[in-house]
Amino acid sequence: MATLGIVGLGLLGSAVAGRLRAGGHDVVGYDLVAEKAKSLVQLGGRAAQSAEAVAKSTEAVCVVLPSLASVEAVVLGPRGLAASGPAGATIIQMSTISLALTERLAREVAARGLAFLDCPISGTSAMVAQGEGIIFVGGERSVFARWRPVLEIILPRAVFIGAAGQAMVLKLVANLLVALHSAAAAEALLLARRAGLDLGLVLDVLTKSAASSRMLEVRGPLIARDEFPPQMKLDLFMKDLHLIQEAARSVGAPLPLTDVAERLYAAAMEAGHDGADLSVVVKAIEGIRRI
Repeated sequence: MATLGIVGLGLLGSAVAGRLRAGGHDVVGYDLVAEKAKSLVQLGGRAAQSAEAVAKSTEAVCVVLPSLASVEAVVLGPRGLAASGPAGATIIQMSTISLALTERLAREVAARGLAFLDCPISGTSAMVAQGEGIIFVGGERSVFARWRPVLEIILPRAVFIGAAGQAMVLKLVANLLVALHSAAAAEALLLARRAGLDLGLVLDVLTKSAASSRMLEVRGPLIARDEFPPQMKLDLFMKDLHLIQEAARSVGAPLPLTDVAERLYAAAMEAGHDGADLSVVVKAIEGIRRI
């Protein structure tokens, strides 16, 4: 079993670390908020004092961080993973970032003698903890072949998409659908609730019908209970929506439905729901007056 590193132990990073530990790997983790490493230690993993320390003690490091700036600093900073890792080590970048930054990371990591995989995850933290979801993989096929068994411990489906950056584009496409399907589920369930229907029954019927979607299954119960514990925090998802719009502009793809959905999510943010799950978009829809 390889000794693996992980930088970023938030909701998704902790789920990834848990899967690796369950698969029998020695895992060394670091998060800027030291408190977040406690769950990894409880699983038998080890907490490191810096990203540099993780790089020096592992064969591959998974990066699961919330922003482009944090990913760039951890990977390319003067004491970052690329500068500190041994020759031949692999950086497995799992955060949702831009195509441009992904391609830059791949170039600069390779120039420093390390390997790079573009490996965004499609799935909420709760889904990943249960082994559900998919990993999109970009990079060199030979590097993917080397680390495929590890990726498939995290999630059984790890699919090679193409060059570094192509997997990230597909992740943005997937998140576009997450945004639309989650907003659609919120709108539909609000209609059902105001019509006096039993939402438990509604969800049972709809998830077995042609109207079902993964987001209806995952986020429908949150909307029905009017409780929004974060599986994907709204403020982080807004970052993804901005990246989707940036990618669409770069290729000239119109996104009329996404434009509307983005305004609804932004309204939920402005109402103070930034730390809640993105299904809290229902609150923004509830505030719209029917004319």
